[in-house]
Amino acid sequence: MEEAHSVNSPRRVLSFSKRKKQKPFGFQDSDSTRSSPFRASHVQGPKPSEVYGFVGSISTVVATLIFLIWAYVPDKLLESIGIHYYPSRYWVLAMPTYLMVTLLLGLAFYIGLNFIATPHPTSLNTLFDEYSREPGEIDSQMEEGDERPIDPISDIDITRINDLMFNSSDVM
Repeated sequence: MEEAHSVNSPRRVLSFSKRKKQKPFGFQDSDSTRSSPFRASHVQGPKPSEVYGFVGSISTVVATLIFLIWAYVPDKLLESIGIHYYPSRYWVLAMPTYLMVTLLLGLAFYIGLNFIATPHPTSLNTLFDEYSREPGEIDSQMEEGDERPIDPISDIDITRINDLMFNSSDVM
């Protein structure tokens, strides 16, 4: 059973209790010799994301080294160490080129989709949508006699914005 003064954490159970059980003089375990009042019930290993990151970085370095060895070491040297089957040298240039063209086409496709999804500049959908609120709308919970210290969040009318931005004689 846990003590009344313990805190459950996803990583460990910490005890804030000042009471310590007194053991006989020759029987001290390693937990009682710690100077910290916090004792971990169990120690967990690294997070899965750290493990995946480590394995991913190591495998990327190994794959890059294998690619560079395959690209620059002569065929006779590879055959002398026992490597007889490997892809054609055509793929040394073709693979990175195909990868870069694929990435550039994907970027162009993404930008094109954003242009298609964006409304025309003269469309009223750029000014109003289903979430637009006029400043004059009053909550149904407020009664007319109640004080309203802060106006509710609402959209600013485009004519007011144009007056503030382009009619500088009124502002100064």
